[in-house]
Amino acid sequence: MKSLALLCLLVLATPVHAATPEQHYLDLRDRYIAKFSSAKESDEIYKQHDAALKELAGALRGLVGPVTIKGLPAEGKSNVDTLFKSDIGFGHLDGLSFASEGYKIQAVVTTSTLLAHWLREHREDGMPQESGAAFKSDRFYYQAIQDAAFAKYAELPITNPASASAVVAVLGVRGNGGLKGPPDEIDVVATKGDKVYFLATSNAVKTAEIPACERVWKQMMAKPVNKKDPRGDMAREDQAMDAYTKCFAKEAPSQSWYAAAVKKAQSQLELLPLQ
Repeated sequence: MKSLALLCLLVLATPVHAATPEQHYLDLRDRYIAKFSSAKESDEIYKQHDAALKELAGALRGLVGPVTIKGLPAEGKSNVDTLFKSDIGFGHLDGLSFASEGYKIQAVVTTSTLLAHWLREHREDGMPQESGAAFKSDRFYYQAIQDAAFAKYAELPITNPASASAVVAVLGVRGNGGLKGPPDEIDVVATKGDKVYFLATSNAVKTAEIPACERVWKQMMAKPVNKKDPRGDMAREDQAMDAYTKCFAKEAPSQSWYAAAVKKAQSQLELLPLQ
């Protein structure tokens, strides 16, 4: 009877669900978001904010572990670069950020658990909830890093290393204004074990407009605007952009610059520790 009573006490004293390291990080992050989003901004608050980001980076290093990406600094920072909800760029992907001088090349390394949580947080933004679908969506590349919008123009076929369970490469345009123009950014995402790697390179390749797609754009933009829709002009442009990028993805493999774009995407993949 004594043994049975002792066993019952041990069961009651043992937590049913022990918090994971990722959950400890998320709890810490959310406490800081609540603190800074309700605080009155001041020099002291900014100092505390910088200290909080450093603390989060330390927690992420413990989660992600050592990372070596060719050509980038050895020590990553927090990719979450603001804890003020009102800031532009709030809600970036939780992970370690590595960047070259001038941010021509930027990488983020996270875990599959943190990625899944981040996707759920952006569900209402139209973010696909399955990682494979997210990696093919321009929403992922827009919201994961930087503060500029991203338009995906085409997926690039690259060889998947045996050690990686998933690899996606996309060609697109990033900017704060119009996103129509020759795409020059190549982004690569790869999953190896529990780690997820995201590498974005601006001015990665020189491309050109495709005449057939320019005709599609002009035809779509020539359609009358729905006067009853308060977003009439914008809605027409969104539809034209969608048709234009679909045309671009279809026609891209036949273009003279396409092979160079695929080769560049493959070389970006080789910067990641996937072997």
